Amino acid sequence: MTKMTGQTRRTILKGGVAAAAAATLGAPTVLRAQPAAVKIGLLQPMSGFLAQAGDLASIGAQFAVDEINAAGGIKALGGAQIELLIGDSKSNAEAGAQEVEALNEAGVVAIGGGFASGISLTATQAAARHDLPFLVDSATADSITGRDLANTFRLGPNFSMATEVALQNLIKLNEAAGNPAKTVALVHEDGLFGAGLAQVMQEKLPGLGFEILETISHPTPARDMSNVVLRLRSLQPDLVIPSHYYNEFVLMARTMQQQRVRPMGVYAVFGGAASSYQFVAEYPEAAEGVFDCNHWGDPSNPTDAELKAAVEAQGKHYAYNTPINYSVVKVLAEAIEKAGAADRAAVTEQLRTAEFGSGVMPYGTTKFGEDGQNVNALPLNTQVQDGKINVIFPDQFAQSTPVFPVNG
Repeated sequence: MTKMTGQTRRTILKGGVAAAAAATLGAPTVLRAQPAAVKIGLLQPMSGFLAQAGDLASIGAQFAVDEINAAGGIKALGGAQIELLIGDSKSNAEAGAQEVEALNEAGVVAIGGGFASGISLTATQAAARHDLPFLVDSATADSITGRDLANTFRLGPNFSMATEVALQNLIKLNEAAGNPAKTVALVHEDGLFGAGLAQVMQEKLPGLGFEILETISHPTPARDMSNVVLRLRSLQPDLVIPSHYYNEFVLMARTMQQQRVRPMGVYAVFGGAASSYQFVAEYPEAAEGVFDCNHWGDPSNPTDAELKAAVEAQGKHYAYNTPINYSVVKVLAEAIEKAGAADRAAVTEQLRTAEFGSGVMPYGTTKFGEDGQNVNALPLNTQVQDGKINVIFPDQFAQSTPVFPVNG
């Protein structure tokens, strides 16, 4: 795994030239040059306030690279090994675009990752200038794949896809309990991610029979959520639906616990901490019972357990960033295999027209629509139960039944 910075540049090694030279010299097979490594870029926030997500993503991506290389590499290229180059977006959009430029100069054939919507928007735009295929991992803004960029694809679900699933499951959850929840407070970070989800919720929830008492926004990063929770205490909503990143989610949940704000449920959509075992391990009381509709690996896939074990072996806590970035690398490698060349245009064409596996994500086959969105992407609903993050919806992936209402 090679870590990129804005100042790092790498020389592009052309495997075909090396192989031709070896053949001309008539060297024995065992002495001939190995095929040139195929370079895949991974853009993640390796520093800054989102660094935890980038760290977990890199573990999943490198796991996939090691797995592919151990199995013989890219067979269509004579067993060429994959080399992972990591670009640090530094948790901001401008640095993300700069790292795309560095990865381009390093000679990557494709880039995966992005994580945050704002970073992914600028990064994919930068990649488009070089006709560099970019496979977004977990960034959810609909607009990422709505700009007619031929190079841009997304593995996971977007805002609209995820909120549709989340709301269907919320109705199912509420009906099974006798429809006790009638009022909702929305809490969201004020960036593209949180504001976009809040807008969709504001449009959809009233038509489903829920009254939105208030929509509360907050900056990211935030160091205190006392005012937000005091407002929730005053409103007394049946449900709190938050959309924010890890630190803010933890702050809100801990403050709610301290101030004894106990709604029937905290039902997150892309909850930054609700699908992280760090939150569960460090703040078990605040985490217990929290729902989330989020990216999550297929719990019946044995590799998902292996990824979790790999993360824990490093003394870290598992979250969705690991399985989805494992899957991003697997899809990109399959596209290179199908293309039969480490050629950007050929890889883009395969991503545009072919079908792929989905790594450990619960998508069945991955197929990108005309806008580059994976039409089979599916979030899973989870709930923290007795210190474990269990899938509760849909039924074919469920590990347990939901507990609702959680409080009162």
